Amino acid sequence: MQTEQELKELVRQKYSEIALQDKATNMSSCCGAGGCSTEVYNIMSDDYTQLEGHNTDADLGLGCGLPTEFAQIKKGDTVIDLGSGAGNDCFVARAATGAEGKVIGIDFTEAMINKARENAEKAGFNNVEFRFGDIEKMPVTANVADVVVSNCVLNLVPNKSNVIKDIFRVLKPGGHFSISDVVLVGALPDKLKGAAEMYAGCVSGAIGKDEYLSLIEQAGFAEITVQKEKEIIIPSDILSGYMTVAEIENFRNSNTGIYSVTVFGKKPEACCAPGCCN
Repeated sequence: MQTEQELKELVRQKYSEIALQDKATNMSSCCGAGGCSTEVYNIMSDDYTQLEGHNTDADLGLGCGLPTEFAQIKKGDTVIDLGSGAGNDCFVARAATGAEGKVIGIDFTEAMINKARENAEKAGFNNVEFRFGDIEKMPVTANVADVVVSNCVLNLVPNKSNVIKDIFRVLKPGGHFSISDVVLVGALPDKLKGAAEMYAGCVSGAIGKDEYLSLIEQAGFAEITVQKEKEIIIPSDILSGYMTVAEIENFRNSNTGIYSVTVFGKKPEACCAPGCCN
């Protein structure tokens, strides 16, 4: 079993490779690791092209939902995007906040930060900034964000509880988040759980849906709502790299489901943490 730090380094290396490639290349190969007929990192991505603020150069096709579409961002809001990548969600958020708002992207992959900053400079956005940092301990002071968004990132973090607690910390009282992520119903086969590619591809790092929602509740959030849910089907040509034909068939016939969910949660106006109102 790899340590939390080893898993983080695995993700950093994989997404550093992705940052140096365009969307078409990412979608036709395993992040530069060879020619795969289907790309595990892109099998769950949604179409951003109809959203205002979509930036082709910043869209690497790595998400599993459209959190900014559900995030209820208003003009003048301060928005934080966790795992901001090349900046696409930040630019969509900026279209909603307007020039009077502020958008902060946080990522721990330097290549992604550099790419995002280049994209922001080309677009002439002076109210979108990108900070290098770990989303378990964001380089942001407490109570500053009106909205937090994230797209297919928490599943890449070994300690999801720490991230959720830090989301609570940085949100203003009354602020909220809208996060798209991958969750499970049932248990993944051991061969998928232990696969590094499946971890970096947002699958084997996922936890159970009930556990995921419970962590959000335990952090103190209210009005927790699943805004969107869709099943993710991993193509057999990807599974065949880890499992036999019989194992794949058993997996298909099991009760295990892999889902993309977009979840909303609100930080209460008064109560600052679980138990503080007792």
